[in-house]
Amino acid sequence: MRETADIETSSDGYAARFAGPVGGWMLGVQERIVRRLLERLPAGPILDVGGGHGQLALPLAAGGREVTVLGSDASCARRLAPGIAAGTVRFVAGDVLALPFPDRSFDVVLCFRLLPHCDGWERLVAELCRVARAAVIVDYPTDESLNRVAPALFGAKKRLEGNTRTFTLFRHREVARAFATAGWRVAERAPQFFLPMVLHRALRCRPCSAALEAACGAFGLTRRWGSPVIALATPGGVDAAPPSAPGVA
Repeated sequence: MRETADIETSSDGYAARFAGPVGGWMLGVQERIVRRLLERLPAGPILDVGGGHGQLALPLAAGGREVTVLGSDASCARRLAPGIAAGTVRFVAGDVLALPFPDRSFDVVLCFRLLPHCDGWERLVAELCRVARAAVIVDYPTDESLNRVAPALFGAKKRLEGNTRTFTLFRHREVARAFATAGWRVAERAPQFFLPMVLHRALRCRPCSAALEAACGAFGLTRRWGSPVIALATPGGVDAAPPSAPGVA
């Protein structure tokens, strides 16, 4: 069976989770980390697998990057319409576990909001590595964080967000192992937040959230126990570097 988890993350309902100042702040944290990682990489074509949410494809394309988005269904292109109409984003519908591209077709491959909802996530990682030349950048929630209590809070999270789904929590070593199996290494990990994202949504106060996360970062809590994690993988090797500290102001 084909993986279609990105249909939900490409929907208007999912985008509503990031509406308003707090949502914009959270997406800003994610985008700044990704841009920082991209600065060290070749400036060639980017593939964003499952990126119909447009969180990265649209701003990166607006900044001049050549971006292709792979979605599991034609409906995943809807939120990308402005970029597609402007000719800055290309959309391809296909199987996320059998990407319709030759080996090493893209300098960088991104995959955000998909691993924790994908049953065949290890196969997905292998496909990301197959079509990438220089780097793969993914995000994932980890249970090596306050997410460890997520199952107990799922009911409250669902009441707040409405359309939330269950998701897989990863350990860093299992993600690193999946990349190592493909012949790649996790070269850097950048945790985004120490406090759960649902708490920031409940607070509805961007300055409060930014201040809380800045304090957590200053005390090293985000570096050690932050989630979701943005991981940069590169060809060769098996050892992961320690987490880097993100900016969350």
